[in-house]
Amino acid sequence: MNLNKAEVKETLLNKLSRYYGTSASEANKEQIYKSVILAVRDILTMKKKTYNAHVRKEGKKRVYYMCMEFLIGRSLKMNLNNLGIEEIYRETLNELGFDLDEIYEMEPDAALGNGGLGRLASCFMDSLSTLDYPAYGYSLCYEYGLFKQKIADGEQIELPDEWLTYGDVWLVPRRDKRFKVKLGGTISEKWDNGRCEIIYNDYDEVEAVPYDMMISGADSDAVSTLRLWKAQGVKELNMELFSQGQYVKAVEEGTLAEAISKVLYPNDNHMEGKILRLSQQYFLVSASLQNIISDHLFYYKDLSTLPEKIAIHINDTHPALVIPELMRLLIDEHNYSWEQSWDMVTRIVSYTNHTVLPEALECWNEDLFKLKLPRIYVILKEINERFCKEAWDKFPGKWDKITKMSIIAYKQIRMANLSVIGSHTINGVSKLHSDILRTSVFNDFADMYPERFTNVTNGITHRKWLCYSNPALCKLLDECIGPEYRKQPWLLKEFEKYADDASVLQRLEKIKKDNKESFAKYIFEKQGAVIDPESIYDVQAKRLHEYKRQLLNALHIISIYTALKENPDLPMRPRTFIFAAKAAPGYAVAKNIIRLICYISADIQKHPEIKKKLNVIFIENYNVSVAEHLMPAAEVSEQISLAGKEASGTGNMKFMINGALTIGTLDGANVEINEAVGKDNIFIFGHTADEVEEIWRKGYASSYYYNRNADLKRAVDYLPVGFNGRSFEDIENYLLFSYGVADPYMCMADYEFYADAQKKVEKVYADRKAWNKKSLINIANAGVFASDRSINEYAKNIWRIDAVKLDK
Repeated sequence: MNLNKAEVKETLLNKLSRYYGTSASEANKEQIYKSVILAVRDILTMKKKTYNAHVRKEGKKRVYYMCMEFLIGRSLKMNLNNLGIEEIYRETLNELGFDLDEIYEMEPDAALGNGGLGRLASCFMDSLSTLDYPAYGYSLCYEYGLFKQKIADGEQIELPDEWLTYGDVWLVPRRDKRFKVKLGGTISEKWDNGRCEIIYNDYDEVEAVPYDMMISGADSDAVSTLRLWKAQGVKELNMELFSQGQYVKAVEEGTLAEAISKVLYPNDNHMEGKILRLSQQYFLVSASLQNIISDHLFYYKDLSTLPEKIAIHINDTHPALVIPELMRLLIDEHNYSWEQSWDMVTRIVSYTNHTVLPEALECWNEDLFKLKLPRIYVILKEINERFCKEAWDKFPGKWDKITKMSIIAYKQIRMANLSVIGSHTINGVSKLHSDILRTSVFNDFADMYPERFTNVTNGITHRKWLCYSNPALCKLLDECIGPEYRKQPWLLKEFEKYADDASVLQRLEKIKKDNKESFAKYIFEKQGAVIDPESIYDVQAKRLHEYKRQLLNALHIISIYTALKENPDLPMRPRTFIFAAKAAPGYAVAKNIIRLICYISADIQKHPEIKKKLNVIFIENYNVSVAEHLMPAAEVSEQISLAGKEASGTGNMKFMINGALTIGTLDGANVEINEAVGKDNIFIFGHTADEVEEIWRKGYASSYYYNRNADLKRAVDYLPVGFNGRSFEDIENYLLFSYGVADPYMCMADYEFYADAQKKVEKVYADRKAWNKKSLINIANAGVFASDRSINEYAKNIWRIDAVKLDK
């Protein structure tokens, strides 16, 4: 868009005067920060109004993307760049005596997510806007997010992430769009003229208040809305109790209601946590569906056209209650028959699965579910009975098969089964993952509904993770292949023709060196960690989970460390192993792995000579903003999950597009990265998914691998000795002697392959020309992993929506 400095300056001065009663010469940095955001918000509001009016005029179909997480990070830099006005704002602020980069640093990351699920949803919202698809996102307005991570003496401490203090300026309250959600109580039926009315008794009512965050696209007409629901009580303050001095009890009901949107993923290792999580999920879908139906009726007058005008996508099983809640609204509130309602639901809803881990396939205790959602429970029972009858007709006599497919069985309600049964399309997020869904996790459903299953490999918004995070690399690409790749990411492939151009490879190396130095300065200022920019930056940045195998990485580090303690003169290229991860508050094993990594790091710090060759850094409170600094600096990307366990991953794509080389298993999207770059430009190791299954079938014994590899044995034996004064015998027991299954994610089985791959990394790294060429090939082949490609596939093959451009 076209703006000049005079217009920007006038807008900012008006904001300062109107909202803060001050002038530019007297304004502080916070007032300038908020004035800039308010000015950008106004631009987005006008674009959104114009675009939505055109969509309605054209009668176009819209997608509603439901997810418990949207990890968008900071919005100001993204919006200014997407709107093409960053430079004019930078110049104007400079004239007013302010630095735009300092303003950027004032914005907190929006605490609306945790890991890959939220980062993916955020990338998709950007691509939906950029590609001009009509879209809404729905989630909760978490007051404190997941948590702010503090590491103290190796221990993860969870603190509230108070992002709204400076982040709420992006949120537009929409109190005109409030809805009420009923929880708990009992239900009864009242029949009148052949119609059944459902009567609710003794229930708790919560009001859902929406706050809108606008998501710009890059050089596009569309502005998408991320609608975030905040919970609040509906009953007025009890003045009688308040007057008696019972202040806490007077506000108790409102406080309990507001707990629904306080934190993301409350700890659920107790009953109260389970109830709160279930309440969150129902609150999200009920408020969102009431909103969707209300808007549809306003513009289209009846619901008969609902499947032609809306698509609802549930991202993982957290929003799976969309299916019975939409049935409830259609039947109870709008008088549709069961058959009519089910036909609409199964034409509207689609589902992305994000996990193959049995423990992550969400289930609810049947009694708890019935207690909290009595009407939804009745509807689920009916859906299940009708489905089981259909399955019996398809597979007569196969009770075991039908039991596995049932929504309700063994006092459990299986949300993944519900999602498959109620959706017209189910997709995995990488080719391998989708194959596993069809052949293993959902193989019975694939026998029944083969046409429903498909694949859409995940993608990243390359504008954020390349163009805006790594401007020096972006400048090189612009010079070599032109800027068109910013909206046509497949054009990155043209960069491959420079793979043997010495001057380009030298510039690529210089860019990486500068990014490494910049990150070293950044992390020192952030947490006092000292990194040698001349060392190899070997990075594993992802949620802490056993299957992602940060422990395998740690065992290899211990092996190097013990070797260096025996011989400090051991020849090796200096290497810094960088970890970044949060562990769920109730996940004891994951927290212990963080503890191990931090204690190894502390132990190394005591040996300056060893630290020159080996360093370990754990980044505290890893988030999107930290990642924007880390990704451009990384040289080795650790993607080492046990084959067959990772659905896709998107960190692997972000590292790749910034020129890092992957060391990884044939798992998730690594398989497709391997195909894209060729086996000579990636370091693949370890057992394949089929081989893993075969080992488990025969009986896995971690001790076999322990006894046949001296380096591994030395590393494991050192665990009880410990680091920085603490023994890690518990981790040794986990790997060798655990009750049940030792080493459940086969770190021991893949260790030798991993260590060999790491030796290859070091050997190739020594040949700078060869390394830089491989780096360039990775960048050039990253375009296929852009979220623009993913969204186009969803739009065409699943949602059946069209891009809507304004009339020029």
